[in-house]
Amino acid sequence: MRRVLIAVALLAAVTPAFAASKAKVAKADRAKAAPSVALSLDEVRTLTFATPVSTVYVGNPTIADVTMIDARHAFVQGKGYGRTNIMALNHENVMVYNNHVTVTGIESGGTVTLHRGTQRVTLNCVGSHCETTPTPGDSKDAYEVANSQVAGHQGTARGAAVAEAKN
Repeated sequence: MRRVLIAVALLAAVTPAFAASKAKVAKADRAKAAPSVALSLDEVRTLTFATPVSTVYVGNPTIADVTMIDARHAFVQGKGYGRTNIMALNHENVMVYNNHVTVTGIESGGTVTLHRGTQRVTLNCVGSHCETTPTPGDSKDAYEVANSQVAGHQGTARGAAVAEAKN
């Protein structure tokens, strides 16, 4: 009889805590119900959170990055190929958003991938004119040459902007 009374007392004490944790799980399930995000490498999309958030985590920041616009909106950028997740917490540290982000290759109609045996080069084409577009996965030589040219061009532009700002 004594064991039955102890069991009933424990059950009565645990039931409110169980109900509270069940409510948190239901909130978390609603947070997971939003559709996942799919974007191309170097593409940016806007995320809209159903409620204001105070903290945002990215599972793997080499795949995607998040920049907050305000408490309900953020930019998500594809930085590398793969799949990760984004989780957002409200001011009470309760998860209000948790979804997958998948970053794939460039999917625009103007992109051409040229394969020469095991070598790969990515081109961005407009009309009948194509320019190399260094993309992860391209052959080392093509990627490094195009990337160094882009870096040199950007460095020259920055130098000119700094010189102009000083005048």
